[in-house]
Amino acid sequence: MFDVGRLHVLLQVIERGSVTAAAARLNYTPSAVSQQLRRLEREVGQPLLIRHARGMEPTEAGQVLAGHARKVIRQLTAAESDLQEMAGLRRGQLSIGTFATVGSSFVPIAVQRFRALYPSIRLNIHSAREAALLTMLEEGSVGLSLLWDYEWRRLDPTQFALTTLFEDPTVLVVAADHRLARKRQVSMADLAEEQWIIRAAHPVVEVLQRSAAAAGFEPRISFEANDYQEAQAMVSVGFGIALAPRTAMTNKHPAVRIIPLGDSAPPRRIVAAHRHDRVRAAAEIAFHEVLIDVARDYAPQV
Repeated sequence: MFDVGRLHVLLQVIERGSVTAAAARLNYTPSAVSQQLRRLEREVGQPLLIRHARGMEPTEAGQVLAGHARKVIRQLTAAESDLQEMAGLRRGQLSIGTFATVGSSFVPIAVQRFRALYPSIRLNIHSAREAALLTMLEEGSVGLSLLWDYEWRRLDPTQFALTTLFEDPTVLVVAADHRLARKRQVSMADLAEEQWIIRAAHPVVEVLQRSAAAAGFEPRISFEANDYQEAQAMVSVGFGIALAPRTAMTNKHPAVRIIPLGDSAPPRRIVAAHRHDRVRAAAEIAFHEVLIDVARDYAPQV
C-alpha cells in the first residue's frame, strides 16, 4: 500500500518539473520533498524520476504510478467533497419520528421550513405510537423524535435528551348547537352532568378521569371512538362531549366547537428527543433548531 502523501509529492514533482517548484507548491523544503521521493522509490523498488540539467522527468515506472496516483487522489478528493457537503447540509438524509396529532399539525410546518433552508437533505418521517417511537430512538432507526408527556408521567431525562417545544392545551369539543358552544371558556366543574365520548385505550382517558375527579364527579361514558375524527363526528350529532389535545383539532369537524378549559384540565408537553450517546449529524442538529424556531410561533391557541 503506497502512502498517498508521497504519491501526491510525486505528482507535484512531475507536473512542475523540479523538486524546488514542487516544494514551493506544497510548502515543503526541497530536502523534505527529496526524502519523500526516496522513500517512495524504495517502496516501488525502482527509480521513478530521471534527474537532468533542466529538471526531472518520470521514468516509465514513474509514469505508470503517476497515472494511478491521479485516479486515487481524484477519488479521495471527491470523497472529501462529498463528506464536506453532508457536513455542510448540502447532501444527505435524516430520519425523524413523530405521532399522529403533531404529524398533522406542527410537524408539516417544520418540514416546510427545513426544506426551504436545506432542499438537498432528504427527510424520512416515521409516524407511530409512543412505544414504537421509543424503540426507534433506542435502536437508532430515527435520530430525533417528537414525543409527549403529562405532568404525572414525565419522560425519563436520563434515557433521552429532551427539549420542550411547547405545551399542548387540553380543550373541550362540543356540538355546534350545544348549550356551551358560545362560551369563551368553561371549567370541568360545569360538565358533571354531561355524557362523554372518549378515545378507547388512549391517554386522554386518564386526562378526563383526573380532571373529572379534581372537579368532583365521575364521567359517564357514552361512546368509545377509535380516533379523533370519529370522536368529533359523534360529538357533532350530540352523542356526547369530548376532551382532546388542541393539536388533535387541526382538522376540525364543521359541526363542532372547541372551547378552552383553562387550568381545569392539564396540558401535555410536546418534546423533541434524541439519545444522549448519539453522535449527531449536522442535518439532525439543524432540524432540531428548526423545530425550536417553529415552536416559538406555533404554541397552540384556543
